[in-house]
Amino acid sequence: MMIMLDQYWWVFFIPGLLLGLYAQFRLSSTYGKYVRVRASTGLSGAEAAREILDQAGLSGMPVREVPGQLTDHYDPIHKTLCLSSENFHGRSLAALGVAAHEAGHALQHKAAYAPLKLRMALVPVTSFASSAAVWITALGWFLGPFFFHKIIGIAIGVFAVITLFQIITLPVEFDASRRAKEQLLRLGLIHNSEHGAVSRVLNAAALTYVAAMIAAVLQLLYLIMASRRN
Repeated sequence: MMIMLDQYWWVFFIPGLLLGLYAQFRLSSTYGKYVRVRASTGLSGAEAAREILDQAGLSGMPVREVPGQLTDHYDPIHKTLCLSSENFHGRSLAALGVAAHEAGHALQHKAAYAPLKLRMALVPVTSFASSAAVWITALGWFLGPFFFHKIIGIAIGVFAVITLFQIITLPVEFDASRRAKEQLLRLGLIHNSEHGAVSRVLNAAALTYVAAMIAAVLQLLYLIMASRRN
């Protein structure tokens, strides 16, 4: 979300923008590299995810194919693991890493991992805050800084919720990647020599969450500074 009130806005916005662009480039290039490297076990992403879930006692959890690229996610409401077509059918190290990562979220859910539970609880209020931020941004642009200063307290509250959600997301994502690499090795779904490649894919994906968190923090800091000046 972007709100521009004065020249100081650029100081807070540009670093987050550049880091976000770098994170997306890093993910695209790393994933693009290892999606072409076939896993030595010959397993598909769906097969690897199924094995991890079955070994964790989650044999009843479905693994479904969803359209799009890197649209992979774990649905905690319906307790379903969703993999993009490329990672569902793909037999690359990238596909196995992404699939195992999403399975890691399912393992978190089963273990009642506290940060995941907190993030799930924050989803409704964060969705509302994200919608409110769109309207706040639009009003700030069209009605000008004077109007925005009248509601800056509301804006700070809205962006504080978004920032909190991004901060809580970090341990959730890093822990899911840790579980993924652990399960891939423990179950023999990849060989030790392939661990580094999987780690690079998951680390590149994690960087996008770090970039989003930093951008949210910078936006919130800008709003607080603007409020103090006002």
